[in-house]
Amino acid sequence: MLTSTYIHIPRVGTTVEKKIWSSGIRTWDEFLDKKSDLHIPRSKMELIIPGIEESRERLMSRDCEFFARSLPSAEHWRAFPELGDKVAYVDIETTGLSPCHSHITVIGIYDGKEAKTFVRGIDMDDIVEEFEKYDFLVTFNGARFDLPFIKREFPQVDLNKLHADLMYPLRRVSLTGGLKKIEVELGITRSEDVAGISGFDAVRLWHQYERGDEEALELLLEYNRADIVNLETIMQMTLPRFIDNKFAECR
Repeated sequence: MLTSTYIHIPRVGTTVEKKIWSSGIRTWDEFLDKKSDLHIPRSKMELIIPGIEESRERLMSRDCEFFARSLPSAEHWRAFPELGDKVAYVDIETTGLSPCHSHITVIGIYDGKEAKTFVRGIDMDDIVEEFEKYDFLVTFNGARFDLPFIKREFPQVDLNKLHADLMYPLRRVSLTGGLKKIEVELGITRSEDVAGISGFDAVRLWHQYERGDEEALELLLEYNRADIVNLETIMQMTLPRFIDNKFAECR
């Protein structure tokens, strides 16, 4: 999808991009091969051709920061097929909803192979180094919730990365509501131990742990691991729908 993207080029918007797609041209290579067939103003053509050339160089060198800066944040998901190999599926648990009045209790990170959970008062400071390993972040409602919490408590963490907040592209393919509701719609199941647990229960479990209940912490960590592992499943299941929906906009 990234190599069919043009809106990251300065002064090229969705109207021009859809015009390119509707002409039957999708990829950068196709554009360069068939540019003479396109009815695009010369001024735009003079922007797009060098923009494609730079983009190809940046992609070959895996310059994720370039695409993180130049792509609109709501469209970062487009880069996932090409640049999603160093990915962190991220979810946090907190004591409340406000970054100003609550704090993080657990941070979960899944790289597609291993799920790691970092716990307040135990090893949470290790997440600063952990985040350095990844070029791409995937969350659900992370733009408004998870990442602001992390940035407030760990300002040294570099979050200037590609970030797909799945809540928004999921809405565009008619998958709305919370993460658990979407999982059910997609046929994704959780273990019996955590199937009925909600975010409010996660707060309760943390308070039980603070009172000495180690089993409550284990259940909280299992709940968090389900969140991050299922984020990968959702991404893999729905990415083709995101792409089809995007191209359908130009029909």
